[in-house]
Amino acid sequence: SEQSRMPLILSRSFPFPECLCCISRADFSWPVKGNLRHWIILIFFSMKIKYFHRSWVYASIKMLSFRKIEPLSVGSAMKKIGVIGIPGKCSTETLADAVEQQTGFRLVVDMSRVSLDLSNNELNYLIADKKINLCNLDGLIIKKISAEYNPNTLDRLELLLIAQAQGVKIFSAPEKIMRLIDRLSCSVMLRKADLPMPDTIVTEDINEAIEAVKKFSSAVFKPLFSTKARGMVIIDSSKPIEQIKSEIKQFQAEHQMMYIQKKVNLPGQDLGLVFLGGQYLGTYARVNQSGTWNTTINSGGRYEKFTPSEEIISIAQRAQDLFSMDFTTVDIAETDKGSIVFEVSAFGGFQGALDGIGIKAAELYADYVLNKI
Repeated sequence: SEQSRMPLILSRSFPFPECLCCISRADFSWPVKGNLRHWIILIFFSMKIKYFHRSWVYASIKMLSFRKIEPLSVGSAMKKIGVIGIPGKCSTETLADAVEQQTGFRLVVDMSRVSLDLSNNELNYLIADKKINLCNLDGLIIKKISAEYNPNTLDRLELLLIAQAQGVKIFSAPEKIMRLIDRLSCSVMLRKADLPMPDTIVTEDINEAIEAVKKFSSAVFKPLFSTKARGMVIIDSSKPIEQIKSEIKQFQAEHQMMYIQKKVNLPGQDLGLVFLGGQYLGTYARVNQSGTWNTTINSGGRYEKFTPSEEIISIAQRAQDLFSMDFTTVDIAETDKGSIVFEVSAFGGFQGALDGIGIKAAELYADYVLNKI
Protein backbone atom coordinates (compact mmCIF):
# COMPACT_ATOMS: atom_id res chain seq x y z
CA SER A 1 0.00 0.00 0.00
CA GLU A 2 1.36 3.43 -0.94
CA GLN A 3 -0.20 4.86 2.22
CA SER A 4 1.60 2.41 4.49
CA ARG A 5 4.33 3.73 6.75
CA MET A 6 6.10 0.36 6.58
CA PRO A 7 8.64 0.22 3.73
CA LEU A 8 8.09 -3.47 3.11
CA ILE A 9 4.92 -5.44 3.69
CA LEU A 10 4.86 -9.17 2.95
CA SER A 11 1.88 -11.48 3.28
CA ARG A 12 1.13 -15.01 2.24
CA SER A 13 -1.15 -13.70 -0.52
CA PHE A 14 1.86 -12.52 -2.54
CA PRO A 15 4.62 -14.72 -3.93
CA PHE A 16 8.15 -13.62 -3.11
CA PRO A 17 9.26 -12.93 -6.71
CA GLU A 18 6.42 -10.43 -7.14
CA CYS A 19 7.25 -8.73 -3.87
CA LEU A 20 10.85 -8.38 -4.98
CA CYS A 21 9.75 -6.58 -8.14
CA CYS A 22 7.90 -4.02 -6.02
CA ILE A 23 10.99 -2.98 -4.08
CA SER A 24 12.82 0.02 -5.55
CA ARG A 25 15.33 2.53 -4.23
CA ALA A 26 12.63 5.18 -4.14
CA ASP A 27 10.37 3.06 -1.88
CA PHE A 28 12.76 1.29 0.45
CA SER A 29 16.17 1.72 2.04
CA TRP A 30 18.24 -1.44 2.42
CA PRO A 31 20.40 -2.03 5.47
CA VAL A 32 24.02 -1.10 5.02
CA LYS A 33 25.49 -2.84 2.00
CA GLY A 34 27.56 -5.89 2.75
CA ASN A 35 26.22 -6.66 6.23
CA LEU A 36 24.76 -9.99 7.31
CA ARG A 37 21.13 -8.88 7.26
CA HIS A 38 21.45 -7.81 3.64
CA TRP A 39 22.77 -11.18 2.51
CA ILE A 40 20.26 -13.20 4.54
CA ILE A 41 17.31 -11.46 2.87
CA LEU A 42 18.83 -12.00 -0.57
CA ILE A 43 19.05 -15.72 0.21
CA PHE A 44 15.37 -15.70 1.13
CA PHE A 45 14.49 -14.11 -2.21
CA SER A 46 16.56 -16.66 -4.11
CA MET A 47 14.70 -19.61 -2.59
CA LYS A 48 11.89 -21.09 -4.66
CA ILE A 49 9.41 -20.97 -1.83
CA LYS A 50 6.20 -19.36 -2.99
CA TYR A 51 4.50 -18.56 0.26
CA PHE A 52 5.45 -17.78 3.84
CA HIS A 53 3.09 -17.75 6.75
CA ARG A 54 2.43 -14.18 7.80
CA SER A 55 3.73 -14.72 11.33
CA TRP A 56 7.03 -16.04 9.89
CA VAL A 57 7.37 -12.97 7.72
CA TYR A 58 6.82 -10.52 10.56
CA ALA A 59 9.13 -12.50 12.79
CA SER A 60 11.78 -12.35 10.08
CA ILE A 61 11.31 -8.61 9.70
CA LYS A 62 11.65 -8.17 13.44
CA MET A 63 14.72 -10.38 13.63
CA LEU A 64 16.46 -8.70 10.67
CA SER A 65 15.82 -5.21 12.11
CA PHE A 66 14.48 -3.56 8.99
CA ARG A 67 14.60 0.20 9.25
CA LYS A 68 11.25 1.97 9.39
CA ILE A 69 11.42 4.97 7.09
CA GLU A 70 8.98 7.50 5.78
CA PRO A 71 7.87 6.64 2.24
CA LEU A 72 8.43 9.17 -0.49
CA SER A 73 5.42 10.82 -2.04
CA VAL A 74 4.60 9.41 -5.46
CA GLY A 75 5.20 12.82 -7.04
CA SER A 76 8.65 13.44 -5.57
CA ALA A 77 9.82 9.89 -6.30
CA MET A 78 9.25 10.48 -10.00
CA LYS A 79 11.32 13.65 -10.24
CA LYS A 80 14.82 13.66 -11.71
CA ILE A 81 16.73 16.64 -10.36
CA GLY A 82 20.45 17.13 -10.97
CA VAL A 83 22.83 19.16 -8.82
CA ILE A 84 25.40 21.27 -10.66
CA GLY A 85 28.52 21.69 -8.57
CA ILE A 86 31.99 20.45 -7.80
CA PRO A 87 32.04 16.64 -7.32
CA GLY A 88 33.45 15.72 -3.92
CA LYS A 89 32.93 19.17 -2.40
CA CYS A 90 30.94 19.18 0.83
CA SER A 91 28.20 21.65 -0.18
CA THR A 92 27.61 19.95 -3.53
CA GLU A 93 27.44 16.45 -2.07
CA THR A 94 25.27 17.58 0.85
CA LEU A 95 22.72 19.06 -1.54
CA ALA A 96 22.84 15.96 -3.77
CA ASP A 97 22.24 13.83 -0.67
CA ALA A 98 19.19 15.91 0.26
CA VAL A 99 17.74 15.63 -3.24
CA GLU A 100 18.40 11.88 -3.39
CA GLN A 101 16.74 11.36 -0.03
CA GLN A 102 13.55 12.89 -1.37
CA THR A 103 13.54 11.53 -4.92
CA GLY A 104 15.69 8.41 -5.04
CA PHE A 105 17.62 10.05 -7.90
CA ARG A 106 21.18 11.35 -7.70
CA LEU A 107 23.20 13.18 -10.32
CA VAL A 108 26.08 15.57 -9.63
CA VAL A 109 26.95 17.53 -12.77
CA ASP A 110 30.47 18.83 -13.38
CA MET A 111 30.07 21.60 -15.96
CA SER A 112 33.58 21.01 -17.30
CA ARG A 113 32.19 17.76 -18.78
CA VAL A 114 29.07 19.26 -20.35
CA SER A 115 28.77 19.81 -24.10
CA LEU A 116 26.09 21.61 -26.10
CA ASP A 117 24.86 20.23 -29.41
CA LEU A 118 22.97 23.11 -31.02
CA SER A 119 21.98 21.06 -34.04
CA ASN A 120 19.87 18.80 -31.80
CA ASN A 121 19.35 21.16 -28.85
CA GLU A 122 20.99 18.65 -26.53
CA LEU A 123 22.98 19.51 -23.44
CA ASN A 124 24.97 16.37 -22.71
CA TYR A 125 26.82 15.50 -19.53
CA LEU A 126 29.64 13.07 -20.28
CA ILE A 127 30.09 10.59 -17.46
CA ALA A 128 31.34 7.00 -17.29
CA ASP A 129 31.50 6.64 -21.08
CA LYS A 130 27.88 7.66 -21.55
CA LYS A 131 25.93 10.83 -22.25
CA ILE A 132 23.11 12.16 -20.11
CA ASN A 133 20.99 14.80 -21.83
CA LEU A 134 20.31 17.36 -19.12
CA CYS A 135 17.34 18.60 -21.16
CA ASN A 136 15.51 15.42 -20.15
CA LEU A 137 15.65 16.20 -16.43
CA ASP A 138 12.83 17.76 -14.43
CA GLY A 139 15.13 20.24 -12.76
CA LEU A 140 18.66 21.43 -12.03
CA ILE A 141 19.98 23.11 -8.90
CA ILE A 142 23.11 25.20 -9.38
CA LYS A 143 25.20 24.94 -6.23
CA LYS A 144 28.48 25.90 -7.89
CA ILE A 145 29.21 26.56 -11.53
CA SER A 146 33.03 26.55 -11.29
CA ALA A 147 35.71 26.32 -8.62
CA GLU A 148 36.65 29.96 -9.18
CA TYR A 149 34.77 32.80 -10.88
CA ASN A 150 35.99 33.91 -14.29
CA PRO A 151 34.45 34.90 -17.64
CA ASN A 152 34.23 31.20 -18.54
CA THR A 153 31.76 30.87 -15.68
CA LEU A 154 29.34 33.04 -17.65
CA ASP A 155 29.80 30.78 -20.69
CA ARG A 156 28.81 27.75 -18.62
CA LEU A 157 25.65 29.55 -17.51
CA GLU A 158 24.85 30.33 -21.15
CA LEU A 159 24.86 26.60 -21.92
CA LEU A 160 22.18 26.01 -19.30
CA LEU A 161 19.81 28.39 -21.06
CA ILE A 162 19.20 25.66 -23.67
CA ALA A 163 17.94 23.28 -20.98
CA GLN A 164 15.84 26.04 -19.46
CA ALA A 165 14.28 26.82 -22.87
CA GLN A 166 13.22 23.18 -23.14
CA GLY A 167 11.32 23.26 -19.89
CA VAL A 168 13.93 22.22 -17.35
CA LYS A 169 13.39 24.28 -14.20
CA ILE A 170 16.69 25.68 -12.95
CA PHE A 171 17.36 27.03 -9.45
CA SER A 172 18.44 29.81 -9.47
CA ALA A 173 17.81 30.83 -13.08
CA PRO A 174 21.09 31.23 -15.04
CA GLU A 175 20.29 34.78 -16.16
CA LYS A 176 19.84 35.82 -12.52
CA ILE A 177 23.12 34.25 -11.44
CA MET A 178 24.95 36.03 -14.29
CA ARG A 179 24.23 39.40 -12.69
CA LEU A 180 25.94 38.28 -9.49
CA ILE A 181 28.97 36.46 -10.87
CA ASP A 182 30.30 39.78 -12.18
CA ARG A 183 31.02 42.03 -9.19
CA LEU A 184 30.45 45.17 -11.25
CA SER A 185 27.02 44.04 -12.44
CA CYS A 186 25.94 43.34 -8.85
CA SER A 187 27.28 46.67 -7.59
CA VAL A 188 25.55 48.66 -10.31
CA MET A 189 22.21 47.03 -9.41
CA LEU A 190 22.71 47.79 -5.72
CA ARG A 191 23.69 51.39 -6.43
CA LYS A 192 20.70 51.94 -8.74
CA ALA A 193 18.46 50.86 -5.87
CA ASP A 194 20.18 53.39 -3.59
CA LEU A 195 21.38 50.75 -1.14
CA PRO A 196 24.26 51.69 1.20
CA MET A 197 27.63 50.49 -0.14
CA PRO A 198 31.32 51.20 0.43
CA ASP A 199 32.66 54.14 -1.60
CA THR A 200 33.65 52.65 -4.96
CA ILE A 201 35.46 53.79 -8.10
CA VAL A 202 35.63 51.66 -11.26
CA THR A 203 38.11 52.66 -13.94
CA GLU A 204 40.68 51.52 -16.50
CA ASP A 205 42.71 54.70 -16.12
CA ILE A 206 45.84 54.39 -13.95
CA ASN A 207 45.90 58.07 -12.98
CA GLU A 208 42.28 57.84 -11.84
CA ALA A 209 43.17 54.78 -9.81
CA ILE A 210 46.03 56.67 -8.15
CA GLU A 211 43.60 59.46 -7.23
CA ALA A 212 41.23 56.87 -5.76
CA VAL A 213 43.99 55.56 -3.49
CA LYS A 214 44.75 59.10 -2.30
CA LYS A 215 41.04 59.79 -1.74
CA PHE A 216 40.39 56.58 0.21
CA SER A 217 43.74 56.56 2.12
CA SER A 218 43.53 52.78 1.97
CA ALA A 219 41.91 51.13 -1.06
CA VAL A 220 40.93 47.54 -1.83
CA PHE A 221 41.43 46.55 -5.47
CA LYS A 222 39.01 43.72 -6.26
CA PRO A 223 38.85 41.42 -9.30
CA LEU A 224 35.46 41.51 -11.00
CA PHE A 225 35.32 37.71 -10.83
CA SER A 226 36.32 36.34 -7.43
CA THR A 227 35.01 35.02 -4.12
CA LYS A 228 36.29 34.83 -0.55
CA ALA A 229 38.67 37.78 -1.07
CA ARG A 230 40.75 35.88 -3.63
CA GLY A 231 42.95 38.15 -5.73
CA MET A 232 42.16 41.27 -3.72
CA VAL A 233 44.97 43.77 -3.08
CA ILE A 234 45.21 46.61 -0.56
CA ILE A 235 47.12 49.72 -1.61
CA ASP A 236 47.76 52.48 0.94
CA SER A 237 48.28 56.15 0.15
CA SER A 238 51.17 56.28 2.64
CA LYS A 239 53.41 54.50 0.11
CA PRO A 240 55.64 56.45 -2.32
CA ILE A 241 53.75 57.43 -5.45
CA GLU A 242 55.96 55.33 -7.71
CA GLN A 243 55.29 52.25 -5.60
CA ILE A 244 51.53 52.96 -5.71
CA LYS A 245 51.70 53.30 -9.48
CA SER A 246 53.72 50.10 -9.80
CA GLU A 247 51.27 48.10 -7.66
CA ILE A 248 48.31 49.43 -9.64
CA LYS A 249 49.96 48.46 -12.93
CA GLN A 250 50.67 45.01 -11.56
CA PHE A 251 47.01 44.59 -10.61
CA GLN A 252 45.79 45.91 -13.96
CA ALA A 253 47.98 43.46 -15.84
CA GLU A 254 45.46 40.80 -14.80
CA HIS A 255 42.37 42.96 -14.38
CA GLN A 256 41.89 45.60 -17.06
CA MET A 257 38.81 47.10 -15.44
CA MET A 258 39.82 48.07 -11.91
CA TYR A 259 37.20 47.86 -9.20
CA ILE A 260 38.41 50.00 -6.27
CA GLN A 261 36.69 50.31 -2.89
CA LYS A 262 37.49 52.29 0.19
CA LYS A 263 38.81 49.92 2.86
CA VAL A 264 36.20 49.64 5.57
CA ASN A 265 37.22 49.23 9.19
CA LEU A 266 35.16 46.25 10.26
CA PRO A 267 34.29 45.60 13.92
CA GLY A 268 35.96 42.18 13.76
CA GLN A 269 33.07 40.62 11.84
CA ASP A 270 30.65 40.93 8.97
CA LEU A 271 27.26 39.30 8.46
CA GLY A 272 25.61 36.80 6.13
CA LEU A 273 21.81 37.02 5.94
CA VAL A 274 20.29 33.86 4.44
CA PHE A 275 17.24 33.87 2.16
CA LEU A 276 15.30 31.00 0.59
CA GLY A 277 12.70 31.86 -2.04
CA GLY A 278 12.86 35.48 -0.88
CA GLN A 279 12.09 34.55 2.73
CA TYR A 280 14.54 35.48 5.47
CA LEU A 281 15.87 32.44 7.38
CA GLY A 282 18.48 33.87 9.73
CA THR A 283 21.87 35.54 10.11
CA TYR A 284 25.36 34.31 10.87
CA ALA A 285 28.49 36.33 11.59
CA ARG A 286 31.94 35.67 10.09
CA VAL A 287 34.28 36.51 12.95
CA ASN A 288 37.91 37.44 12.33
CA GLN A 289 40.36 35.16 14.14
CA SER A 290 43.67 35.84 12.45
CA GLY A 291 44.00 39.63 12.53
CA THR A 292 43.75 39.88 8.72
CA TRP A 293 41.83 42.71 7.03
CA ASN A 294 38.97 40.38 5.96
CA THR A 295 36.77 37.91 7.83
CA THR A 296 36.54 35.08 5.29
CA ILE A 297 36.81 31.48 6.42
CA ASN A 298 39.75 31.12 4.03
CA SER A 299 41.56 33.70 6.15
CA GLY A 300 40.83 31.93 9.42
CA GLY A 301 37.43 33.36 10.32
CA ARG A 302 34.72 31.34 12.05
CA TYR A 303 30.90 31.32 11.96
CA GLU A 304 28.76 32.47 14.88
CA LYS A 305 25.07 33.08 15.38
CA PHE A 306 24.01 36.72 15.20
CA THR A 307 20.75 38.55 15.79
CA PRO A 308 20.57 41.61 13.49
CA SER A 309 18.44 44.70 13.86
CA GLU A 310 15.24 45.09 11.84
CA GLU A 311 17.05 47.78 9.84
CA ILE A 312 19.76 45.34 8.73
CA ILE A 313 17.18 42.70 7.78
CA SER A 314 15.27 45.34 5.79
CA ILE A 315 18.41 46.38 3.89
CA ALA A 316 19.26 42.76 3.10
CA GLN A 317 15.69 42.08 1.99
CA ARG A 318 15.80 45.03 -0.41
CA ALA A 319 19.13 43.84 -1.80
CA GLN A 320 18.04 40.26 -2.46
CA ASP A 321 14.71 41.40 -3.92
CA LEU A 322 16.64 42.98 -6.81
CA PHE A 323 17.82 39.58 -8.03
CA SER A 324 14.98 37.18 -7.05
CA MET A 325 17.36 34.34 -6.26
CA ASP A 326 15.98 31.01 -5.06
CA PHE A 327 18.74 30.71 -2.46
CA THR A 328 21.22 33.41 -1.55
CA THR A 329 23.17 35.15 1.18
CA VAL A 330 23.49 38.93 1.49
CA ASP A 331 26.83 40.11 2.91
CA ILE A 332 26.48 43.16 5.16
CA ALA A 333 28.84 44.94 7.54
CA GLU A 334 28.14 47.28 10.43
CA THR A 335 30.35 50.37 10.42
CA ASP A 336 30.53 53.58 12.43
CA LYS A 337 28.61 55.22 9.56
CA GLY A 338 25.87 52.62 9.42
CA SER A 339 25.29 49.31 7.69
CA ILE A 340 26.65 48.69 4.20
CA VAL A 341 26.06 45.95 1.62
CA PHE A 342 29.11 44.24 0.14
CA GLU A 343 27.35 41.85 -2.21
CA VAL A 344 24.52 39.42 -2.86
CA SER A 345 25.87 35.89 -3.27
CA ALA A 346 25.33 34.02 -6.54
CA PHE A 347 24.96 30.70 -4.71
CA GLY A 348 24.71 31.24 -0.97
CA GLY A 349 26.53 29.19 1.64
CA PHE A 350 25.34 26.08 3.48
CA GLN A 351 28.19 25.89 6.01
CA GLY A 352 27.59 29.32 7.50
CA ALA A 353 23.88 28.59 7.83
CA LEU A 354 24.61 25.29 9.57
CA ASP A 355 27.51 26.33 11.83
CA GLY A 356 26.25 29.82 12.60
CA ILE A 357 22.47 29.40 12.71
CA GLY A 358 21.90 25.67 12.98
CA ILE A 359 19.89 25.57 9.75
CA LYS A 360 20.19 22.60 7.40
CA ALA A 361 19.86 24.77 4.32
CA ALA A 362 20.48 21.94 1.85
CA GLU A 363 17.43 20.04 3.09
CA LEU A 364 15.28 23.17 3.07
CA TYR A 365 16.46 23.98 -0.44
CA ALA A 366 15.60 20.48 -1.67
CA ASP A 367 12.10 20.81 -0.17
CA TYR A 368 11.69 24.19 -1.82
CA VAL A 369 12.73 22.91 -5.25
CA LEU A 370 10.41 19.88 -5.09
CA ASN A 371 7.50 22.14 -4.23
CA LYS A 372 8.29 24.27 -7.29
CA ILE A 373 8.55 21.42 -9.80
